[in-house]
Amino acid sequence: MAHAAPIVAVSGLRKRFGPLVAVDGLDFAVRRGECFGMLGPNGAGKSTTLRLMLGLLDPDEGSVEMLGQSVARHGRELRSRVGVVPQADALDPDFSVAENLRVFGRYFGIDNSVLAGRIEQLVAFAGLEHKRDENLAALSGGMRRRLTLARALINDPEILFLDEPTTGLDPQARHLIWERLRSLLAAGKTIVLTTHHMEEAERLCDRVTIIDHGVSIAEDSPARLVTREIEPQVVEASGDGLERWLSDATPGMWRRSELVGDTAFLYCSDGSAAARAAREDAGLRVLLRPANLEDVFLKMTGRDLRD
Repeated sequence: MAHAAPIVAVSGLRKRFGPLVAVDGLDFAVRRGECFGMLGPNGAGKSTTLRLMLGLLDPDEGSVEMLGQSVARHGRELRSRVGVVPQADALDPDFSVAENLRVFGRYFGIDNSVLAGRIEQLVAFAGLEHKRDENLAALSGGMRRRLTLARALINDPEILFLDEPTTGLDPQARHLIWERLRSLLAAGKTIVLTTHHMEEAERLCDRVTIIDHGVSIAEDSPARLVTREIEPQVVEASGDGLERWLSDATPGMWRRSELVGDTAFLYCSDGSAAARAAREDAGLRVLLRPANLEDVFLKMTGRDLRD
């Protein structure tokens, strides 16, 4: 259960890189014991915000308070109390699984007797007992990602920061990471993550902020954002004759529509009539589904690619 007092407070945060305003006045708070997600297209400012929160970049304006202290004044001390899972694993390929954990633990000055026990616990947590003494060449991408997560826990952090933790993983590996993160939340850890996976945010996050062009454009729980920002049902229709059917369809079957390539997205209060008409009257391929966080995200940030 999350507590009301914020464990991280971001206030008026701004960061420029030359003419580019990467972060433009962000304000949000993270509660102890919750999973807080930062969502946004490529270049929206998520990773920059994460680096500002960790004191790895200095803001041009604004402040970050973490664990009751200013990150600007106590960044090094605060970083010793958190764990970080970066986008790139940055593991040492010359070391075994256990050695990667041991070397990282020494950076924190952990006593050898404590460290030995913690390594065994984290190897088990990552499901890598059978790879404990093998080097990284023997690990799959999912195993490496689980090892990176375990390494971030070596100092028993109070907050865990994850930058796109499951990008590039197959569904099985992604679900295993999610299970491990849920177990950390159940144990009382606080998690801050950036992600492009809307399903990931829906499964893990108590609250999310959607960031675009360095500005927060919405913040709430995933479920409340879906209820508030989007129609409850979506009909996806595609096939020959789609545009003709759209122009001839009975008015009022949907509130809003988008044509994306050869697929129409029809946003409805009740999509059963539109789905039936598209399937039976026009012979289109049809999917009727509940609206989700991805629909909200695309509505608010657009469908254009961000490179």
